[in-house]
Order: sequence, then C-alpha cells, then structure tokens
Amino acid sequence: MKVTLAAVLLASAITAGCTARVISGPGLEPIPGSITYNGQPRTKLTKSPVGSAFPHTFYDGSRIVEETYIIRPDRSLMISRRVYRSIFRDNDHR
Repeated sequence: MKVTLAAVLLASAITAGCTARVISGPGLEPIPGSITYNGQPRTKLTKSPVGSAFPHTFYDGSRIVEETYIIRPDRSLMISRRVYRSIFRDNDHR
C-alpha cells in the first residue's frame, strides 16, 4: 500500500512538471477553433461508427490545442479531451 501511494505521488509530481495541460471529461465547452464552437456541424458523420473518436488540432493564438471528439448516437459531436501545448519545444531552444 505504501509503495503504491508513493508511486502515485511520484507520478503526480512528474506530471505536474509537464508543459502540456490535459483536460478531459464530458462537460468540456467549445472554445474558438473547436469544431463545435458555433454549434454542431451541418453535415452528419453517417459513415463513422457511433462511439468512434477523432482528433482535431488548432492554434488559439498563444498555444496549440489538441481536442478529441467522440461521435454520439444522434451523430452529434462531444469533446472528450483537450490538451494545451506550448508552441515552444524544449529542443528548439539552442
């Protein structure tokens, strides 16, 4: 039990130091650049299976945003995950 707790705390500390910020959950609201920002798309994804996921990446002016969408049974889209990444990479600084 102590080893498991220590491992979880260590993983949390390492994750906190990352430059990417991950947000996930069914309650994500669209932001400018999201596919669903101005409402659901007019075209329905009729050939994609319900429950399938696909990515969408865009730039919001100061960082890169990566979103993952899931197709609902009514063919609407739900944002299931959002990751914010810095436009600068560690290996770009020389």
